[in-house]
Amino acid sequence: MIRKVRSEDFEDVLEIYREGMATGIATFETRVPSEDGWDRKFHPELRFVYEDGGKILGWVSLTPFSARNAYRGVGEVSVYVKHGAGGSGIGTSLLRHLEEEARRAGYWTLQAAIFEENTASIRLHEKCGFRIVGVREKIAMRDGVWHNNVLMEKRIVE
Repeated sequence: MIRKVRSEDFEDVLEIYREGMATGIATFETRVPSEDGWDRKFHPELRFVYEDGGKILGWVSLTPFSARNAYRGVGEVSVYVKHGAGGSGIGTSLLRHLEEEARRAGYWTLQAAIFEENTASIRLHEKCGFRIVGVREKIAMRDGVWHNNVLMEKRIVE
């Protein structure tokens, strides 16, 4: 079941985020945020978890792309699935749910910036209708290694 994130989900959400961080190809962040930091980063009405049998197996959220009014309908997606639960359709369900909710909230374009090595995430986004619009080469360094970022987007309104 997909539902909005509640405060009691925070530890499970962060554990899934820690798992993503440990891969070295899910985020450039090197420290797990506090609950307050995580709360400030993501749109309060556009963050959801996938729950099954009382366990949180994934989460998705939207970050506004820019504070500029011209970009008010553009958001960057973050989607994370618990280690061992990948390939089960959870990521697809979460992204599709976020798309519907973002459209209702007035967003018109969703973006994703994905490590080039994170082929599973690139495939997930392509499956959900995102297209590659570019690659930022050696855009950032993590653990002493330069990484490329694949830029993907999906227009969600006509």
